[in-house]
Amino acid sequence: MTNLVVRNSIRFLFLVFFQVLILNHINLGGYANPYLYVYFILLLPFATPRWLLLVLAFALGISIDVFTNTPGLNAAATVLMAFFRPYVIRAISREPEEELGIQPSLKGRGFEWFFFYSASLVGIHHLALFYLEIFRFTEFFQTLLRVVLSSLFTLAMIFLSELLFYPGRMQRR
Repeated sequence: MTNLVVRNSIRFLFLVFFQVLILNHINLGGYANPYLYVYFILLLPFATPRWLLLVLAFALGISIDVFTNTPGLNAAATVLMAFFRPYVIRAISREPEEELGIQPSLKGRGFEWFFFYSASLVGIHHLALFYLEIFRFTEFFQTLLRVVLSSLFTLAMIFLSELLFYPGRMQRR
């Protein structure tokens, strides 16, 4: 248990600083921005209590907001993502959360499950983040393009991280 807390604390700090110092300066064509910090919420154990999930999501989002001078945008999008996480897990899993294992991963749950899980939650996060940022519908399709491209970029980085940091044979489910 202590090992899990230490590992998640290090992951939290690493992802916040990596996002702020490196990834926030990447902007491909004005449309695609990677938001890898959401990976922290994706990798939290299945047994994480919902209240703790929301508190951690708020802490993560507000940490990014403090460094990027975006008052509450990342916090709101990350809390919304964390709010929907149990519903997404329940929608795509055949087993109850308690029987799924310790934490969501590409290795542990297989490609298809992890893809739908991460794509759904990243999509929710990015929709909220970009539409709250623009806060008008006059640029609806331009913002939707930003959501799609940034989601694809973020998902590519998440899967690359899974393959680099959690190597091993993937299970088929």
